[in-house]
Parts: sequence; C-alpha cells; structure tokens
Amino acid sequence: MSGSLQRLVATAQNGLEVIRFGGLVHEVESMPYEVAERKRMYRLRHYFPDDKTPGRPVALLVPPLMVNADIYDVNAEGGAVGILHRDGIDCWVVDFGSPDAEEGGWQRNLSDHVLAIDSAIDTVVEMTGRNVHLMGYSQGGMFAYQTTAYRYGKGVASITTFGSPVDLVAGLPLGLPGGGITGQAADFLADHVMPRLPISSSMVRLGFQLLDPVKTAKARLDFVRQLHDREALLPKERQRRFLQSDGWVGYSGPAVAELLKQFVAHNRMMSGGFVIRDQPVSLAEIRCPILAFVGELDDIGQPAAVRGIVRAAPNAEVHEASLMAGHFGLVAGSTATRLTWPLVRDWVRWIEDGQPLPEQIVPMQEHVASDRQLPLAIRAVHTGAAVAEAGVGLGASLAGMAGSTVRGTLELAGEAGRVLPRMTRLGMIAPHTRISLSRLMAEHGRRSPLGECILFDDRVHTNAAVNTRIDNVVRGLISVGVRPAARIGVLMETRPSALVTVAALSRIGAVAVLLPPSSELSEAARLTGIKTIVADPENMPAAAQTGARVLVLGGGDSRGLDLPLDGDVIDLEQIDPDAVRLPGWYRPDPGLARELAFVLVTGTGDKLDVKYITNHRWALSAFGTATAADLDHQDTVYCLAPLHHSSGLLVSLGGAVAGGSRIALARSLDPAEFAEEVYRYGVTVVTYTWTMMRDILDADVFPAGRPHPIRLFIGSGMPAGLWRRTLEQFAPARVLEFYASIEGDVVLANVAGMKIGCKGRPVPGTAKVELVSYDPETDEIRTDARGFARRTADNEVGLLIGRAAENVDLSAGGLRGVFAPGDAWLPTENLFRRDADGDLWLMDRRDTVVHTARGPVYTQPIVDALNEVTAVDMEVAFGMQVGDRVLAVGVVSVRDGYQLTPQDVTEGLRGLEPGQRPDLVYVVPEIPRSSTYRPSVRAVQAEIVPEPADNVWRYNRVSGAYEPLTPESALILFS
Repeated sequence: MSGSLQRLVATAQNGLEVIRFGGLVHEVESMPYEVAERKRMYRLRHYFPDDKTPGRPVALLVPPLMVNADIYDVNAEGGAVGILHRDGIDCWVVDFGSPDAEEGGWQRNLSDHVLAIDSAIDTVVEMTGRNVHLMGYSQGGMFAYQTTAYRYGKGVASITTFGSPVDLVAGLPLGLPGGGITGQAADFLADHVMPRLPISSSMVRLGFQLLDPVKTAKARLDFVRQLHDREALLPKERQRRFLQSDGWVGYSGPAVAELLKQFVAHNRMMSGGFVIRDQPVSLAEIRCPILAFVGELDDIGQPAAVRGIVRAAPNAEVHEASLMAGHFGLVAGSTATRLTWPLVRDWVRWIEDGQPLPEQIVPMQEHVASDRQLPLAIRAVHTGAAVAEAGVGLGASLAGMAGSTVRGTLELAGEAGRVLPRMTRLGMIAPHTRISLSRLMAEHGRRSPLGECILFDDRVHTNAAVNTRIDNVVRGLISVGVRPAARIGVLMETRPSALVTVAALSRIGAVAVLLPPSSELSEAARLTGIKTIVADPENMPAAAQTGARVLVLGGGDSRGLDLPLDGDVIDLEQIDPDAVRLPGWYRPDPGLARELAFVLVTGTGDKLDVKYITNHRWALSAFGTATAADLDHQDTVYCLAPLHHSSGLLVSLGGAVAGGSRIALARSLDPAEFAEEVYRYGVTVVTYTWTMMRDILDADVFPAGRPHPIRLFIGSGMPAGLWRRTLEQFAPARVLEFYASIEGDVVLANVAGMKIGCKGRPVPGTAKVELVSYDPETDEIRTDARGFARRTADNEVGLLIGRAAENVDLSAGGLRGVFAPGDAWLPTENLFRRDADGDLWLMDRRDTVVHTARGPVYTQPIVDALNEVTAVDMEVAFGMQVGDRVLAVGVVSVRDGYQLTPQDVTEGLRGLEPGQRPDLVYVVPEIPRSSTYRPSVRAVQAEIVPEPADNVWRYNRVSGAYEPLTPESALILFS
C-alpha cells in the first residue's frame, strides 16, 4: 500500500509539473553559445565561444526547415556540438528561427535560405581564417549541397549530410509514387496552392505525429506509465519535449512551392539547372569531398534518394556511412551519439590531417534496389528503440506498398496526359485557327508567369519577363512602322533578343525572314523582298551593307556605344515602350494557321533557295517534336542549332515551346562551354544539326561513362558513324533523328532510335506519306497501266510525297490524281527507300543523284558507309564530270591520330551493292562546313581534280577493292 501510494503521489506531482511547465523541470542545459552574427534571414550561433584553441577544424551545421537549430544540441553532452567540440572541432550553427516570429518569415523561399548559408560561410571563413566543413541534416543537407554549388565550392572544405535526399523521384518520402504524380500534382500545388498556404509549427508537429499515430500514442502512453519514475524520465526529457512541442517550426508557403517545383516536379537536384536568384546551378560544380549518412530504416530520406548524390556530383569524391537508423536517429539519440558524430569526427580528421578513415565510411556506389527486405522483427526492434524518432512505421510500409502498385499506372497516365492534349490540339487546327509562336508563349506566361522560359549566360528568364520583353519590342517595332504581314529580316546571333524579336514579329502578325550570316546576305535580302532588317550590334554592319533599313536590338553588355546611327539605322533600345501609343489595328497574336509566319533562306550561290513556313507548318513541327521527344516542363532543351536553321526554328524552339520546356540558348558551338552548361542548366535534351556533335566528341569534354543529365539528342542530318559515337559517349542517352519537308507537312522521326541512320516513320498528326516509283534519269513518277502512280516495293528507291492540306496551292509543283481522281499530294525533294519493317531511309536529293553510265548512284548511302569507318572524320559524295563521263566520288577527311588505308575504305563500303560504290575516293586534309555544320559539297568539288595522286583511290571492279589511282588506271578510268 505504501509503495502504491508513493507511486501515485509521484505520478500526480510529476503530472502537475508537466501541465504547468509543459514538461519536467530538469537541469540539462544546452551547450554554451553566442550569436556571432544576426541578419534578417538567420542568426549565426558560435558554440563554446570562450575556447580560443588555434588551428581547429571548423564545422558549420545547417538545420532543416520545420526543425529548429537545437537539433544539434538536443542530447546535450551526447549531441552533435558537444561531441564535436570535445574532439577539437569549432562548431557554428545556422539558426533560421521560426517564420511566424521573423519579419517576412512567411514569404521566405528556398533561395533565401541558400543565400543565408552563403553569407554565413563568408562570415565564418572571415572570422576563423579557415574553410568550413559544411554539415546539414535532411533538407539542411540539401541546402549544403546547393550552397556549395552556388558558390562553386569557395570556402567549403567538405560536405557532410544526414538523410539528405538528392534524387527525390527515385525515393520520395513515405514511398510516394513518382512519375505522373510528381510532375502534375507537384506543379499544381506549387503554382496554385502552396504559395498561399503557410505551414505553421503546430501543423508540422501534427503532420509528423500523424505519419505514425500508433508510435505517437505508444510514446505518450509509455511516458504516462513512467511518470512516477522521475529519474528514468529526466535523461530523455529534453528530447521528448523537442519532438512533442519545442523542436518544430513553421514552413513558409513559397519555400514549399519551390521545393515541390524545382526538386520534386523537376528533380533538378539530379539533373542540374535549379535556380537560385535567377542563376542556374548544378551539383556538378561541387568538387570538395562529400560524406552522406544513409539510414537503412529512413523512410523520409530514403537510401535511393540519398545515394543520388554520387551521380548528381560527378566531380566530387563521394563517401557514405550506412547506419541501421531512421531519419531522426541519424543525428539524435543513442545511435547518433555512439556512431554518427564519432564518424563525423574521423571524417574531418581524414580531410584535415590525413588520418585513416574508419571501415564504416566507404566510397559511395550508385543505389541498387534490393529485393531483400529487412526482417520485420529487426525493423520493429529498431523502431521501438527509437521512440523519439520522427520516422514512420506502419504508415510508411502501407504507403510504400501502394506506391509500388500504382507507380507504373501513374507514369503511363502522365505520359498519356502530355501526348493526348497535344495531338488533340494539333488535329483541331483549321486554316482559320489562331495559332502562332507568340500565342503559345503568351499562354505559358498566363499559365505560369514565374515558370522558367529561357536560360542564357547563366541567367534564367521567366515566362513573365520574356513576355514583357516581347511586348516592349512590339511597341518599338510598331513605332517604326512595322505592320501585320510585313516581311522583316532577322539577322542575329543566337541569344534571347533574337528569340524575342521573332516572337515579337509573330505577336504583331508580321513575317520573320530568318537570315543566316553569310557573304550572300544582299542576294538573300533581294530574293525575300525585305526592306527592313532587325540586327544585333555584331551583325549591324553587314545588315547595313544590304541597303535595307536596319533596326538594332539587344547586345547586352557587349553592346557598342558608338553605333553609326542615322536615318537608315535605328536603335530600338532607345525607344521608350511606355511612350508608344498602340494603333487601333493592333491585336496581339493574330496569326492564323493558313498565314505565312516565317521565311527561311537555305543553300548557297546559285542554289540559294527560299522556304515559306505557315503558322500551321510551324505548329505541326512544334507539336510533332514535343510528342516524339516526349518533351514537358521537366525538360531543358539546349539549342545548339541556330534559329535561322529549320532545326533551330522548328525542332529546338518549336518543340520546347509546344512542350512547355525550358530553352537553353548557346552562343556558339563551344565544347568546353557545352560541357559546363549541360550540368549547370540541367540539360535533358540537346538539339543539333548535321555534324555539330563531331566537335564536342573530338574535344573529349565528356569522358565515356561519366554521369550526365542528357536523355536525348534531337535534330537532323547526323551521319551514321557520328550517331554511333554519340550513343557510345553519352549512354544511356538516345538520338532522335528527324526529317521534315520545309513547305509541306511531311515530318518523319526515328523515335525508337534503334536503326542508326534511319529517318523512321511519320510523326502522328502530320501528313500521310507515300513512296512512289521514280525514274531519276527523267525526273518522272512511274505509273501503272491506269496512269496512277505506282507504289514502291520494299527497298526500292522512290520519291517521298505527302498528302496536301485542303488550303494548299498546288500550282507551284503539287500533284493531283496520284492514286485516285482528284487527290492532292505535295512531292518532297528527296528520294527514300522503305525497308521490310516500314521504316524510311534517305537515299538522296532529286538533284544530287549521280547519273553514271552504269545507272543512278545515290550519295547518302555512300556518306553513311564512309562515316562508319572509324578513321573517317567527315565525308561528302557527289558526281564529277570527267570528259563525257560522270564518276561517283567520295571525299573524306581523317580524324586526328588515325590513319586511313584503302583496305579500310574497302571494308567500309562492302555493305553497298557494287554498282552503288563510288568510283573514286579522295582523302583531303579538311572538309569545310557551312554555318549550320553541314559538310560543303560545293567547296570540296572546287578543290578536287581528276588526277592520279597518293590521296586518290579507285574502285577495282574486278577485285572489289580500292587501290591507289595510278597513271595507268587513271588513263583507263578517265578515257
């Protein structure tokens, strides 16, 4: 009776104390610290400030949002700062405070926190004279990665993280499914819900408790059962109060929105290209050593997500320490006291003094999912032992089971949700439908004004900013007399102002004539009939020489201050858009599908040609590209192709705008810049033309096997051998090769990418195509007995034609009555063959077929076969007139460090029929290329002479081999 009474009295006394003070009054105090710096975003704590021991390593610890900075001192002597200080490490802690108690706290975003840590690092480095070992728990570790990358590693000796996810899609907290739900639900919440919904500290506390209500109830029941035993409860009292009330802080809505948008919906910790104050950043900038603690029982910072750092930071030496602990147990509790912080001490000593690493710290390998699950008993034991842990038990297990069963379905639904609306919209476009480049960009601006649109020169431009710039340029153009339907030349380097100019002309309803920089600019201006050219400062002198009026726009920091401005040269940047009164006729984005939108100038010399692109044709390629490449808001499209090339205008710009992707513009093809910007911008898709990738591969800026974010290369004209090299170097990325007729609606794509060199099949929603039998000698379509065109058999070379739209004028070369009376078709300029699987292979242009005495020889198979020879750098093929004969000629240049022999050429061309092999193969030092990186046949033809030489090999049709061209064999061949 006496014992029971004493127990009851003790329970009552202790319970009253808990009710009055929120917990048991105890003598355990936090470790001593002073606030060394106080700023709007944070307070910088310096622990044990009286310890002046010189030369100590310095640790700067960062807490996560939702948990206050006391997390590193919750266990007092057994906490992080106490243990590290005893081991000779100078400890500093960033304290963000609570948003409900800080000025502007509920408006904070993630960038504010990164910049706060950036400032704190500068302060600690200045005050101590030493680089810091940056350490972060959970999201604090994410901040540590992001800040180090943002400052390019300056002042950071190493990074240590605890349960900090990087590849969020690979391991979402609580087993939530990725795929479609991350992209769609996260974006919706980020754009429309979270910015208006701050999460209070009580909501945070309740949320974590509801993650596992059974554990929460059990912890409280155990506390009540032990309430009589004060001595047993006091050692854990500070930790209990931390978890049940004191340790939680609010989470501002903008910070949640940015977390969802950048790191859940877009997973940009992995791909790179996350944005800190308009600056794109990649974890590839991290070069200091990294130690990541992985909790095997962690259901929040899941092992797969944590180990993503080894791919996201390919330039860093990454280690891991894997512990049998949950999320909270990694930094607080008995496991942290016994293992975590002593291992951190050893890590710091390894870096500072070269002492050996403990066996628990090992180089990190990429995460491999295991079918082996920890026995339920082990998980139960550890879960029960870590009652204070903020992990999840049964709830997480159920969520994981549900996630694994629906993840595939959601991903499939997400893909369908992207593709179907595009195809539906494309199918609904009629001649009178309003559709244009500027209209789509305006839609993005209304839907997501803060969404990222253009990345250029390490700066990010939002949809709102880009549309504002477009509208300002529109006012400038209108003020100088630009009206709808006017043809206006655009002569600009690839830069945001070039894209804005094209979009501004589209917004007015004018026609952008995209001019390539060349010596034939005046002739291009004459052919297109333009009287006005918009140019950047670099191209202004060339534009002025055409005699056209020149409007100068853009230039940025490189803008010249002494532009020779007169009546024919107007600086649009000097026009105040607010002072321009818009005329009554102006209606933004008036372009109809049937109306002309762009004019492209292709070819050179006497083959200079003009191509006309309607809004419908542009939309066809734009939506077709976005569909075939599966582009969406998670992608960043790196535009290597210039905007004046069809690939740049239709594929790069069109596909990105139609897919809602970010557009990263490259000033020029610079392999070193390419290597840096791919990571910094988080490039997932690279667009190319012709041999662009050759320069990047030859520069060896991407060692094979190195992790990178690129998933796809899209473009046209890539030679087969270069295609293969690209796949090998950038595995597992794919190549998506397009073919598009400029003026018709034919668009082909090799979506699977399995057949290297193949152009694939028609993109859904584009024109139906047919391959008709064709006589290259007479340039006529072969017909059957009824006079209709004859379709080709498998592997027969034929002319590619596409069904004409209803509003197309056929008088300029169209066809009627091809397969049925009255049907309408547009012929392309190219010859193809269709293989047994139904895939199309380009054989030649109609006007470049080589007409030899033995019959027509097609040049594209020769080019592809030669490019597959390892030693060959570039190649062209053409016909050469020698006397009264025409010979098929192949010309190659050799890669640096390689040698090419006639035997190599013989083997390389063995796959062609003997009659399709070139009569001669020339080896030249270099093959010139055009501004679009297409090997120049005309330039090579001008240098080739039909004479015997060491670099000329002829095809011996008796032996089937190539051999040096001797005077004797030349006499026979040329006679």
